[in-house]
Amino acid sequence: MRAFLTFAIVAVPRFALACPVCFGESDSPMASAAKLSVLFMLVMTVGVLGAFATFFIHLMRRAKLAAEATDAVERAGVGAKP
Repeated sequence: MRAFLTFAIVAVPRFALACPVCFGESDSPMASAAKLSVLFMLVMTVGVLGAFATFFIHLMRRAKLAAEATDAVERAGVGAKP
């Protein structure tokens, strides 16, 4: 297996070479696509984290409103048994 891998690397050197971005062609289409993909991944991560934060803030506000409504009902004596 090791001999086959060595032969493959020696016989087909294109597989062992790096992409054009690593060679310094920063204006190639591959480089711009890599930059856009990194930007896309960052935007998606921030979007998902923002959605989670918004959802939990929504839940905290609803819990606070429910607690206030329960306190108001208890203070008013509504539903109390005679």
